[in-house]
Amino acid sequence: MPATETTRCPSCRAPMSAHRFPRKLNGEVTLDLCFPCQGIWFDEYESLQLTPAGVIELFKLIHEHRDDQRLPLASPLRCPRCGERLIHSQDRVKSGLFNYLRCGQHDGRFITFAQFMIEKGFVRQLTPVEIRAIGVRVGVVRCTGCGAPVDIRKDSACKHCRAPIAILDAQAVERALAGYRRVAASQAAPADPQLLAEAILSRERERSQRQHSRGLDADIGDLLLDGVAMIWNMVRR
Repeated sequence: MPATETTRCPSCRAPMSAHRFPRKLNGEVTLDLCFPCQGIWFDEYESLQLTPAGVIELFKLIHEHRDDQRLPLASPLRCPRCGERLIHSQDRVKSGLFNYLRCGQHDGRFITFAQFMIEKGFVRQLTPVEIRAIGVRVGVVRCTGCGAPVDIRKDSACKHCRAPIAILDAQAVERALAGYRRVAASQAAPADPQLLAEAILSRERERSQRQHSRGLDADIGDLLLDGVAMIWNMVRR
């Protein structure tokens, strides 16, 4: 595909936003992001070429766009290069399983922001005790796998795609950012479910007020993306 041609989002088909990040060894890698769909398109091997510094910059972008209106993912999703239907795939990393969609012709893959954070080790699965503690205060959250609502007062995983409930892990963030941010040891404590619940409730009130003023329906919370703000305040320059 010519470099001058705009990449279309596999879900909403709108032009994606191109961003440059440091490439391993030398140079830059250009990734295509759709903020309304909260997804990233990686051409073949691009995800392996992203340096740790590039992961940090991408984490920062996710933080900056966490309040953007979210669109539901389409079905099916199609490759922006060849037009073929993308294939649901799953891989395992130390922090657990993450989901993505890949092109059968090896043109690349599409991954949501939340699943990217799982892949890069910023996330851990919540324990049943933590789920109950957050569920008392929050109730319904958005699935990190497919975006469907999950009532964490009743379920510990999404009924649609079975993705487990997960949060950003401050200790995992510290490890991922080692050598790129000076994080005090006192800031690396595991995320407190009560503090996370308070942060989510505060952000939901702000989001609801903004959406109400614009005549929009209120959205529901996302434990990962709402947690980004809390973690980013710990690791920003």
